[in-house]
Parts: sequence; C-alpha cells; structure tokens
Amino acid sequence: MEVRPEHLKHLESLGDRVILAGPFLDDDGAMTGSILVIEAESFDDAWSTFHRDPYVVQGVFDSVTIKRWNLGINNTRK
Repeated sequence: MEVRPEHLKHLESLGDRVILAGPFLDDDGAMTGSILVIEAESFDDAWSTFHRDPYVVQGVFDSVTIKRWNLGINNTRK
C-alpha cells in the first residue's frame, strides 16, 4: 500500500492511454493482483510503460504478463 500513491500517479500520467485498470480480488475482497489495459504504439512501448510502473519497479508484483489485445465489444458503463 505504501507504493500505491506512486502507482496511481503513474497511471494518471498515462492519460487517455489507459483503457481500464483495477485490482483482482479474492473471495474476502483482498487485492490479489491487477489488470491494466493501455493503448500503445507497439509491444515495446507497452513493455516500457509497464516496466516504469512503481509497482513493477518496487517489486510489488511477483510477475507481469504483457499480451497484445484487441477490444471486440465495449459495453463499459460510466
């Protein structure tokens, strides 16, 4: 939790590149990981963006998986 403010500042700095972000939760509501979907120019751009995240830099995540993804259906509610 001590790195969270830096993490959120990083996400805010990405502006409209962030498509969605949020934690995964266990049955008790405790955070167990997270998902972050960004718009990137290339795989290398996505890789460098994720690896600047304070959660990655400070070792909060055990692992990071980066995959190409295409939005097929958008039913997000605002």
